[in-house]
Amino acid sequence: MKEVCEFLKKCGAYYLATVEDDQPRVRPFGTAEIFEDKLYIQTGKVKNVSKQMKKNPKIEICGMTDDKWIRIEAVAVEDDRVEARQHMLDAYPSLQKMYKADDGNCQVFYLKDATATIYSFTDKPTVIKF
Repeated sequence: MKEVCEFLKKCGAYYLATVEDDQPRVRPFGTAEIFEDKLYIQTGKVKNVSKQMKKNPKIEICGMTDDKWIRIEAVAVEDDRVEARQHMLDAYPSLQKMYKADDGNCQVFYLKDATATIYSFTDKPTVIKF
């Protein structure tokens, strides 16, 4: 899981896909943090992505850095504890301009039943489950 988190951070922006009704939706994300042995991402409750993950928590993430790319299949599980939100905000101080841990909007999800596959043009894929 640590390798996956570091890969996402190295990407800078990665892309998170959800489903809205029967339409795939993809958008850039930039948060990845380990808290209590789980990999977390962050968004705002007012965003469509939040509503989509609540309705159908199955997500995919894809990102690329250097000559490698990652694809993660997972279930996004909301953690509504202020401690989890604050941990993410502490890890990403730039988010503190838009979010507060107790503002009613800041939202964090951890990835459950995740399978991450790291690909390259020259090596065999590496599969990491967590």
